[in-house]
Amino acid sequence: MIKLASWQNAQRWWLLALCIFVLDWVTKQAVESSLAYGEEIALLPFFDLTLRYNTGAAFSFLAGAGGWQRWFFSLIAFAVVTGISWRLIKIGRENPWEALSLTCILGGAVGNLYDRLVYGHVVDFIQFHWQQAWYFPAFNVADSAITLGVILMLLETLVVKKPEGKKQ
Repeated sequence: MIKLASWQNAQRWWLLALCIFVLDWVTKQAVESSLAYGEEIALLPFFDLTLRYNTGAAFSFLAGAGGWQRWFFSLIAFAVVTGISWRLIKIGRENPWEALSLTCILGGAVGNLYDRLVYGHVVDFIQFHWQQAWYFPAFNVADSAITLGVILMLLETLVVKKPEGKKQ
């Protein structure tokens, strides 16, 4: 049985994930209302704002698969959101670094899941490039949060010492 304190502690992590989702949603709305699809606005010599749609996964993996991938990636995202939410209930207070990394992933997963369910694609708008020769695939705040979460998880695994004999 899960204690009430565990639920209450997980709520602060869910609130942070909600803030990440809201930031992602607001930025996507701002870009969609300001740019036409494919339009690019150069902000720095190596950084543009653009409006792109991604029907696939990371780096447009399976983007041209015919539509089934929308539901497949939505199902995966829903499973990730459920699993992370459950994990946050279990470890929220005991391991704040893991909780923070999972919260970043959770907020980003919810942001991209929302796009898939509502629009049928993920809205991307951040684009880095080197001159006109090399372009990194466009991404969004949700993708950035997921990446940050994975980096924090790796750092936590490599740097933060866990007490011996304690299992999570």
